[in-house]
Amino acid sequence: MTFVQVIDCKTSRFDEMNRLMDTWVEQTKGKRTATHSVIGKDRSDASHVIEIVEFPSYEEAMRNSTLPETDRIFREMVALCDEMPTFTDLDVVRDEQLYAATVRRFFEVIATKGELPPLNAVMAEHYHDHNPADEQDALGMDHVRRELDEWRAAFDFEFSIEDLIAQGDRVCARWFWKGTHKGDFLGIPATGKQVSMTGTTIFRCGGDGKLAEGWWEYDRMGLMTQLGAFEELER
Repeated sequence: MTFVQVIDCKTSRFDEMNRLMDTWVEQTKGKRTATHSVIGKDRSDASHVIEIVEFPSYEEAMRNSTLPETDRIFREMVALCDEMPTFTDLDVVRDEQLYAATVRRFFEVIATKGELPPLNAVMAEHYHDHNPADEQDALGMDHVRRELDEWRAAFDFEFSIEDLIAQGDRVCARWFWKGTHKGDFLGIPATGKQVSMTGTTIFRCGGDGKLAEGWWEYDRMGLMTQLGAFEELER
């Protein structure tokens, strides 16, 4: 679970503190586990400064705090403060930007060439998939992986994300898919045809930022037409 630490302090020596933060980043390069940092100054009190530091997890934050550079910089920072700074530790329970990034990463992962990479970085173990083309919902990461393997065996494909809208724990992706038909797909032997389709998927994300549920809508009829599935019926 993403972890955030909020550091609240008062200082009349902000420029010196800012340089100190630059020194910390430089000295911990390659070792620092923070993924993002924002420093804000109170508009009504220029001596009031807040830093928000994001980590992948609480454990990573604790690993960062044990760095010898962190301990030294902390002592120097306290010396620059007018009073002892306060620290607030937060587990992130909602992050729309993180959710959108996870969805974008998911589409990249499933279109990766070669062997399908592990999905556990982007998908919850008990993920629930709703696909109108399937008689039953896909329950669990392993089931989803089997379905993806079928698509990947039938097509070399890629996605382009046309729109990505995040609200609350939901992310809506409007996407364009194109591929080359290289293997059997629903009884249709490989044709070598270049095919494409459009679709929209709404994902629900869990507190850990991973995909927990998904609802798919896509132009399956258009895809089957491009593959020649209805040519015999039209004669």
